Amino acid sequence: MDGHAAGEVWLVGAGPGDPGLLTVRGRDLLATADVIVVDRLALAVLDGAPPDGAPPAQIIHVGKSATAPSWSQERINALLVERARAGARVVRLKGGDPYVLGRGGEEAEACAAAGVRCTVVPGVTSALAVPALAGIPVTHRDVAQEIAIISGHLAPGHPDSTVDWPGLAASRATLVILMGVARLIAITEALLDGGRPEATPVAVIERGGTAAQRVLRTTLDGLAVDAIAAGVRSPAVIVIGEVAARNDA
Repeated sequence: MDGHAAGEVWLVGAGPGDPGLLTVRGRDLLATADVIVVDRLALAVLDGAPPDGAPPAQIIHVGKSATAPSWSQERINALLVERARAGARVVRLKGGDPYVLGRGGEEAEACAAAGVRCTVVPGVTSALAVPALAGIPVTHRDVAQEIAIISGHLAPGHPDSTVDWPGLAASRATLVILMGVARLIAITEALLDGGRPEATPVAVIERGGTAAQRVLRTTLDGLAVDAIAAGVRSPAVIVIGEVAARNDA
């Protein structure tokens, strides 16, 4: 440890984008951190930190964007271990919840393998919060009694994908897809080929939880064309199912 006391890593969920939805525990840890390793989607949370009187932390931006330079996951893992071993209190600030399609499990494993103490601080996942902010209940007793949260990072049919697209298409579950904007055409085709009705309601919520939030409402057969026409960009949450037609906000 080179004479330094052992440090620690906290994997903190920043929530869906609105700084007001950061947990109290997460806010407290940011105020006492020596190092904050932050994703692009969590940057807005830092606008109000640190509070008066708190020492400034070193903030390291690691990107995590499909369209801009980003650190590799291996490099991030090594950074967390290195700084903690040097005695730093390290907050790894991640959008949404660290363990919901956020690679938090990989970072926790890296810390455990290195003998570094790591604590998870759950956040409000965008998979549930962003639809709610758009007036969409992802479950509803009359029409949707189950929900599937899906990564759209890999297209249907990709050899590394573990998603059962035919099973999802045949189900009546609400589908909430993260990281799927770039693969909307392939996702739409997989669901239609699997039997989801063409008229199934769809909502695409772009930049949810921020002042720039906007919502595209369409149907499954028109999703790809309408999203392209509207210029939908990542980050966006895609909701497919009967509840997507609701607007209870």
